[in-house]
Amino acid sequence: MESDKLVVAVAQHAPVPGDVAENARRAATTVAVAADSGARLLLFPLLSLTGYDLARLTDSACWVTAEDPRLDVVREASRAHGVTTVVGAAWLGPDGDRLLASLALSPDGSVEVVGKRYLHRDERELFEPGVSSPLLEIDGWRIALAVCYDAAAPEHALEMAGKGADVYAVSALYTEGQERRLDVHPAARAMDHRMYALVGNLAGAGAGWRSCGGSGVWHPDGRRLVEAGLGPQVVVAVLERAELDRLRADDAKAGYRGQVG
Repeated sequence: MESDKLVVAVAQHAPVPGDVAENARRAATTVAVAADSGARLLLFPLLSLTGYDLARLTDSACWVTAEDPRLDVVREASRAHGVTTVVGAAWLGPDGDRLLASLALSPDGSVEVVGKRYLHRDERELFEPGVSSPLLEIDGWRIALAVCYDAAAPEHALEMAGKGADVYAVSALYTEGQERRLDVHPAARAMDHRMYALVGNLAGAGAGWRSCGGSGVWHPDGRRLVEAGLGPQVVVAVLERAELDRLRADDAKAGYRGQVG
């Protein structure tokens, strides 16, 4: 049944470098915090289970697999609290495929894996481009997952909108000096396609970078609804189906189809 509202939470998270088990435990704790706010979806940033330091990925322990017991604590928290939790991981698939991935852990125990499609720089040496990008469904809301630079490619959001996405959820790393990009990318995707947009940005600093913070949620008219500061925190927003319907109806009445189709 389609719900009139969807409560979403975005975690601006500073991972313990290279420690998948500890970051999974911290994610599970955050699931409970998000659930207390009524959230049904919790979005973490890019590589939230390891931090963004590609040199660490020479250690096989930094890669996550389908049956990885370190994820059990997040699976159980998602099940217990009824929250779909999206974490960022270096994914080693059963066929040996290596993805810079968002993993959606659902309350029913299923896991959806979406790999970053638009790899850049040294990522191309470690990962294969993602191919499959199925939509999640939560209470009748259709959620598309994007991984970092995917959100900078207009054709990615265009494809997701064509599939019927209501929400565009981006796990990312935006660094100091990229504050404007962080605001423009999700605002444009939201406004062009009449979707809500979410961005979970890494917090803190890593190998050669420092986060600009600013995780948040954008309305389908392009304006920000909530904004995180610089440090680790969780922000929550209520998405309204009526707002989507109103804007989409106005566009249809005006004969404006945006970039969809």
